[in-house]
Amino acid sequence: MQYIGRLDRALLRERALGAIRRAIVTGELAPGTPVKDMELASRLGLSRTPVREALATLVDEGLIETKPHSYTRVTPLDARAVRDALEVVQTLHALATRLAVPILTAEHADEMRAANLKFAAAVDSGALDEAMTYDDAFHDVLVRASGNGAIAATIRRYTPLLHRGERMYFGSPSGRDSAPMHERIIAACEAGEVDRAAALAEENWANLATILEEQP
Repeated sequence: MQYIGRLDRALLRERALGAIRRAIVTGELAPGTPVKDMELASRLGLSRTPVREALATLVDEGLIETKPHSYTRVTPLDARAVRDALEVVQTLHALATRLAVPILTAEHADEMRAANLKFAAAVDSGALDEAMTYDDAFHDVLVRASGNGAIAATIRRYTPLLHRGERMYFGSPSGRDSAPMHERIIAACEAGEVDRAAALAEENWANLATILEEQP
């Protein structure tokens, strides 16, 4: 039964990670808020071990920072760090698009269009958490289709740091521009226009910089 125990532990860690990450992105755990594994474990109804493991992952993602024997807290909004992550993510999404377009299928395009319809509806209704979920789903189609595991892993590593900025962007008037941009990306993909699709993908992510410019 040792393998079942390991599986349970992994599931609990993922549950803790998802819950704490959402609390940070939504602002329930505001920038600079001290976090304690015992308190979080109690709130989540979990033991301390999966919570500690989740916090370690969030440190790696840049959402939690810790100083030994001093503090563990939600990372303050650092526009420079987010801009650095954005530069990596937008470049890799463009590369993934460039790799994916020549092998993209009609099913991929249908999946992107379905995700974008849900994304647009979520933005219109102000359901920002859903909007981020469907935006991730839209872009993930091209990342998966590219077949490049290094691209996928790096995007997964840095995207959580962008989610706080994305949430602000999708809640702003400019956020409504994303759905039409997604449609232009789909059209370029369906037409087999590799350079245009890659450029549009990079431009789509670059738009997030407008929110970052308003941050100190």
